[in-house]
Amino acid sequence: MSRQRIVARTATLSVLLASFVTIGCHSSSKISAATLAFSKVPAAEQESPYKTDIFERDYKTDRIEGRAIGARPGQRIVLYAKTDGRWGVCRQSGQTFTNVETDGQWEASVHLGTQYAALLVDPTYNPPEQTESLPIVGNGVVALAVVNGEGAAPVLPSPKILNFSGYEWTTSTGPIFHAGSRNFFDPANVWTDETGALHLRISGSAGKWGAAELKLTRSLGYGTYRFQVRDVSHLEPSALLTIITWDGVGTESTRRELDVELGRWGYLDNSNVNYVVQPYYFPANFVAFRVPAGLYTHSFRWEPGKVTFSTVAGSSNTGGGRVINQHVFTSGVPTPGGESVRIALYVFHQGKIPLKNDNEVIIDKFEYLP
Repeated sequence: MSRQRIVARTATLSVLLASFVTIGCHSSSKISAATLAFSKVPAAEQESPYKTDIFERDYKTDRIEGRAIGARPGQRIVLYAKTDGRWGVCRQSGQTFTNVETDGQWEASVHLGTQYAALLVDPTYNPPEQTESLPIVGNGVVALAVVNGEGAAPVLPSPKILNFSGYEWTTSTGPIFHAGSRNFFDPANVWTDETGALHLRISGSAGKWGAAELKLTRSLGYGTYRFQVRDVSHLEPSALLTIITWDGVGTESTRRELDVELGRWGYLDNSNVNYVVQPYYFPANFVAFRVPAGLYTHSFRWEPGKVTFSTVAGSSNTGGGRVINQHVFTSGVPTPGGESVRIALYVFHQGKIPLKNDNEVIIDKFEYLP
């Protein structure tokens, strides 16, 4: 055989071998990429978004079924249902995970929600108990599928973006639990005026109150957070203004939550300002006091292992304002992570005095100093 023919045949075999390897890689990739499919989906949760006499996790349940295609031994299913603005893990007899059968089938019980999600995860994956946004594929999540509940779910108003004090914020929408009370949050109840001041309002009537909340679209971490709040002495006992840091992922004791709470929690003679490092039920994490009517600047300085809360009479632009209260917490102070500032005005439904009228607050300014 001539040298030219040998070279030509060698080149042809190289091309064929490369094609085989490429096709083989593509086929292997397709085989190894696991997918999830639903075969039975529960109904969408039909609870009125204004209903308040229920508690978190006080929901009906139903069966959900599906198939994991390409699941490997040891991989399991984690199920979530979206209810009241959050995705919550659906446990099976107290267990977080649902096993996948040898044929790929799986079935479980979920609490009713507007949407359902199934995650195929590795054996070592630790899912968040609650989250505002679902995990993405990677870091132990092998596959993800989301489906709407069967039937019509309540239609909620769309959130809106607004600028306040030079920062971008987004409004909350729909039913959400705060401090054990379920409120319907309406984006129409949050706005800024021509001076740039922020307005939050509770509007409506008994049984159909609409509350207000907005949250910073990014995390700021350690530093000083300062809020200039106009007089709130007019608020009814069951109207509550909270200014907090809060992480959308975790449990109630791991939310990186620092609170300034302004209100009387449904009672006429309660204190009207609380400083809190959550969880609140540890005595060292909670300070309550009263302030008279007037404009105040509430702030907290967050540092490693320490947070200092302060309330000063007057605006932050007024030097030497009278310090009404100041407290340093050193127990249970969180480290920064995915938290953001959230400001909410809502109804505390578990107090003694029911809300009777619309309520509104004005926050003139927010400042952050690293």
